[in-house]
Amino acid sequence: MLTIAVFTASLACSSVAAVTAAPAPNTADARFVQMAHQSNLAEIAAGQDAQKNATTACVKQAGATLVSDHTKLDAELSALAKKGDVSLPGSPTREQQMTLADVRSKAGSADYDKAWLMAQDAGHTKTLALIDQQINHGKDTETTTAAKKARPVVAMHLEMVRGGTCHSM
Repeated sequence: MLTIAVFTASLACSSVAAVTAAPAPNTADARFVQMAHQSNLAEIAAGQDAQKNATTACVKQAGATLVSDHTKLDAELSALAKKGDVSLPGSPTREQQMTLADVRSKAGSADYDKAWLMAQDAGHTKTLALIDQQINHGKDTETTTAAKKARPVVAMHLEMVRGGTCHSM
């Protein structure tokens, strides 16, 4: 009888673990994964653009850092989405695309660098708020763990661009 009770209890625990093992589609956790993915895509595109169009070595290096770090973060998010059968958008949000287009219109000038830095400050501030929301209210443990892992990276990026001034890291 004790064996059956232990088996039933372990089966119940494994069922709960399976339910919380990845974000379920159409939940707040899934929306976090989708929005964070779009932010990663936006940061990768902005970083690539800075490497081509910035006028200072600091902004070019910040762009390279964004590409590298957000590519790694997005690989983890994509795996989490696949595991939870969460569909991911194929591009940044319309707002993110318009911001990059505005910055890109200043390519090759000091105005570009300032606009890029300000856009990255705003974008990373929004992303940190999104991450903090997931950390404080997320239901899926793997998604919340991914948010906790991403937070120091995004915070470091924000420090690189804080106030529209490039700070080497």
